Amino acid sequence: MAVMRGGQAVYGAALGILMLEARFARVPGDMGNAITWPFPVHYRVVRGASPERVVLNRAEGLLRDFLVAADELVALGAACITTNCGFLSLFQRELAAHVGVPVATSSLMQVPWVQATLPPGRRVGVITISRQSLTAAHLEAVGAPVDTPMAGCEGGRELFPVLIKAERDDLDTEKAEQDVLDAARTLIAEHPDVGAIVLECTNMPPYAAAVAAATGLPVFDVVTLVQWLHGAVRPKSFMG
Repeated sequence: MAVMRGGQAVYGAALGILMLEARFARVPGDMGNAITWPFPVHYRVVRGASPERVVLNRAEGLLRDFLVAADELVALGAACITTNCGFLSLFQRELAAHVGVPVATSSLMQVPWVQATLPPGRRVGVITISRQSLTAAHLEAVGAPVDTPMAGCEGGRELFPVLIKAERDDLDTEKAEQDVLDAARTLIAEHPDVGAIVLECTNMPPYAAAVAAATGLPVFDVVTLVQWLHGAVRPKSFMG
């Protein structure tokens, strides 16, 4: 390469991540822990976008803030955009229309894709941080069926109190894993036709392997979504 194109301040990171404003511990595998990714990423925290406001109050009044933050990521060199909350599926169409680069807001986007891989009589199930708050509107925004089977972690001892209610910053990963496993078992018990699982919450990938081992089912999450997205904007070269 004789000439490299300029015009931006930072190079080498193709993925931009819109982050909620929170201070809980982010373990490896969590979207907000940079070592989760095998490639460099850009982060932008959207001030005022607390998990409680986004999850329990449908991100009311925050669309403009997310659009501005997405613009900032693109200006830094992001060739694709994602977010660190599955409930931001509500903003999928607006963000995609606004920024001019591919946008994948939520792991819920995988629900219809995974459904296409399953045999007749089997359905995709979702584990979410808040079953009560995940509405038909969140599913419709990314093309997922509104009757998708779901189970939530509201009744758990760790994830909901720490992530959504911000009761403390520290996170007990063993208790968090148990919350997700309990939700997985509830999902399968209530919907025995579930043939694959999508984890809505971007803080759940550290526990995906445990869910797969406990249920015997394939598990998809925001990591599988982002690897797909990044692989398209930065495809591997097989030509040397």
